[in-house]
Amino acid sequence: IEMWITVNICLYLSFKCISAASIHSSSTCQLQGRFKLNGMYQDGDVILGGLFEVHFFTVFPELSFRTEPEPPYCEKFDMESFQQAQTMVFAIDEINKNPNLLPNVTLGYHLYDNCVMLGMAFRAAISLVSGTEERFSNLNCTGPPPVIGIVGDPGSTPSIAISSVLGLFRVPIVSHYATCSCLSDRKKYPSFFRTIPSDAFQVRAMVQILRHFGWTWVGLLYSDDDYGIYASVSFKQEMQLFGGCVAFSEILPHDNNHKDIRRIIGVIQASTARVVVVFSTSSYLMALMDEVVLQNLTGRQWIASEAWATSPVFHTSRFLPFLGGTLGIAIRRGEIQGLQEFLLRLCPSNDPRNNMLKIFWENMFRCSYKTGGMAIDEEQVKKVCTGQEDLIITNTPYTDVSGLRAAYNVYKAVYAMAHALHDLMQCEEERGPFSGNRCANITNLKPWQLVHYLQKVNFTTGFGDHVSFDKNGDALAIYDVLNWQPNSDGSIRVYTVGVVNEGAGNGKVLSLNENALYWNFQFKKPPWSVCSESCPPGTRQAMRKGLPVCCFDCLPCRDGEISNTTDEFWSNPDKDQCVPKEVEFLSYEDPLGISLTTASLLGTCICTLVMVIFAHHRNTPIVRANNSELSFLLLLSLKLCFLCVLLFIGRPQLWTCQLRHALFGISFVLCISSILVKTMVVIAVFKSSRPEGKGAMKWFGVAQQRCTVLVLTALQVVICAVWLSTASPTPQKNNQYTRSKIVYECAIGSVAGFSMLLGYIGLLAAVSFLLAFLARNLPDNFNEAKFITFSMLIFCAVWISFVPAYVSSPGKYAVAVEIFAILASSFGLLVAIFAPKCYIILLHPERNTKKAIMGREPQNK
Repeated sequence: IEMWITVNICLYLSFKCISAASIHSSSTCQLQGRFKLNGMYQDGDVILGGLFEVHFFTVFPELSFRTEPEPPYCEKFDMESFQQAQTMVFAIDEINKNPNLLPNVTLGYHLYDNCVMLGMAFRAAISLVSGTEERFSNLNCTGPPPVIGIVGDPGSTPSIAISSVLGLFRVPIVSHYATCSCLSDRKKYPSFFRTIPSDAFQVRAMVQILRHFGWTWVGLLYSDDDYGIYASVSFKQEMQLFGGCVAFSEILPHDNNHKDIRRIIGVIQASTARVVVVFSTSSYLMALMDEVVLQNLTGRQWIASEAWATSPVFHTSRFLPFLGGTLGIAIRRGEIQGLQEFLLRLCPSNDPRNNMLKIFWENMFRCSYKTGGMAIDEEQVKKVCTGQEDLIITNTPYTDVSGLRAAYNVYKAVYAMAHALHDLMQCEEERGPFSGNRCANITNLKPWQLVHYLQKVNFTTGFGDHVSFDKNGDALAIYDVLNWQPNSDGSIRVYTVGVVNEGAGNGKVLSLNENALYWNFQFKKPPWSVCSESCPPGTRQAMRKGLPVCCFDCLPCRDGEISNTTDEFWSNPDKDQCVPKEVEFLSYEDPLGISLTTASLLGTCICTLVMVIFAHHRNTPIVRANNSELSFLLLLSLKLCFLCVLLFIGRPQLWTCQLRHALFGISFVLCISSILVKTMVVIAVFKSSRPEGKGAMKWFGVAQQRCTVLVLTALQVVICAVWLSTASPTPQKNNQYTRSKIVYECAIGSVAGFSMLLGYIGLLAAVSFLLAFLARNLPDNFNEAKFITFSMLIFCAVWISFVPAYVSSPGKYAVAVEIFAILASSFGLLVAIFAPKCYIILLHPERNTKKAIMGREPQNK
């Protein structure tokens, strides 16, 4: 048996080798397999791909692992999504008939159904980019690719997966419905574009509605995919900024598990939140809404994300008592001239590449092309399709063009591709955007070349909407606000009642017609959804342990206290009346402020006195040693360090908040860089005194010293300029330290900016200390490196202890700690570096000679 197996294996491998050799010798590539997908196809000079959710569900057959598995198949046909696919076909047909757009070029299309399943969407995308030809003999890869770009996928999760792979080859993808904010990352998805705004805009639009009606206590449901997860994270962050709270947060199961659905319904019923926000596609939400009807869950205000705000599956009379009055946001509605006539002219095709048309026909007319009948949506159908049925008599979402939203986005996506291709063809030779000023060749087009032109697309649709993409490939952010209202036949009809426009010139982001709103509540008024009502006069708020800040109890004021609607008052010491809260900041009248001001002015005066002494004795060896210019620059910077303290004292204002840290940072860098250069000069002088280092000072003369100080200080100036221009410090009122006081302080704006400012000073100080420490034992009688080492040791010790003291100090004491650190380090540098020199100049002038300094004169003990 073993030998028989071995022979079979050898024969199999030999056959494979012969097959490979024959393929290689014939210089052809052969398609190894084909996925079974529902699609539509039309040939052309250039082919556009498309991915649409034409079916709601994918059914995978059971795996026996004994035979090749059967291909998965799709169920529950979606008429609205098929309308979107046909809109792409219509747009391509319209472009081909337009003599002014892509003349002499015929666009074709190849569309696939993704069945709302990542696996199916990925198979479809791979089929698009690999092509449909069984054999391919042109191994030089000339000519256009199978598709030059893809419209879709409508889902965020499939778009992420597909863009991650096709983005490596820079295949342009223009989605009409994928909204995940993560897709704006140009590093991860370099060739992804979309004609629908990002979730980052959608979330802000929904929070605007909640803010308008004062709904601060809401529930949150979201789908178990990238769209729902990313949107829920953004929503929670925006709610926190708005001051609202999320009562509960639940994930909708992707497998529609009935046990999980009933548990979520129980959470909604038990919660006091009357408003429920849902980020989900309709496929995830259908099972939950069916349970809402079964459980008779009423009295909730639903807020719909754009993924299901216009979904017709919920617009039946069955859902009206529960979903009537729903508020939602939707992408802008558009009108497409001639689309309805085009949709009604559709006929089924016998081409297997157009099998989606037959599936549509069978679902539209509840018939079958198979003579034995077939099951459509679990319903057995006996009627045979003739292909002559009339679409005009039908009334479905497919033929309804009154509210084109997703379909309008498809239309814009196709035209964006066409305009990019048109601009590419208008390129003039030797004036092109690619290397060598070359243009792209339409006969040998590369997808990445189209990406370049897509980024620059700029046109206006026939409906008057402007289409362009920002640097992240995102569309302009504008939404319609929708309201679900009763229709005359008992179903639900969607009305536009407002607009959310982040780019509104008047600054009014939300415009709402409240008179046109329908409320599905007893008194036909909006519900009130707060965790706790505002406390009435005579009571105060007491937070509930373990609950969000929106939840509190109202406790009676103690004797002698009264409550007020503002937070600017507090009880007086006798607790018999309210007085304005004490305002606290480090003032010049404060004893602490007076002490620190005095110390600052004293340090400034000492610096001035030392400068006068040095100027008077400027020709003496001890002043001239080690570049007297650096000594004067160091004294000037120390004087600025002392004076910048005055900006920290007094009532914070915008200009003082901005200037105090900038001046402090620049002054200290000027000071430390001067010390660093002085240390380097000491080392260079010592090295030049040795035979092997005679040229050392040549490379570190006066000009180089000035330049080094200038460059090191300029870097700090750049850090301060970036910090002040991006997140500038501002004055703010803070009542978090104590409720009885309002503390005026400067918010630093950016922790990163402040950290970089301090970190740069620390880096220079560490380098200066290290160099001075290494040069401390140089054989000069007056070795300045020793004093620099000691001064930097003081400086580093002060600022290392500053960090924990600053973090743990409340209110004005944090400012006092920072001032103390500035004064202590400045006095440390002043005394350690200049006191020994002044001592010799004033008290021992006999030692102020070159020989004494160089150690060549005997010293009297």
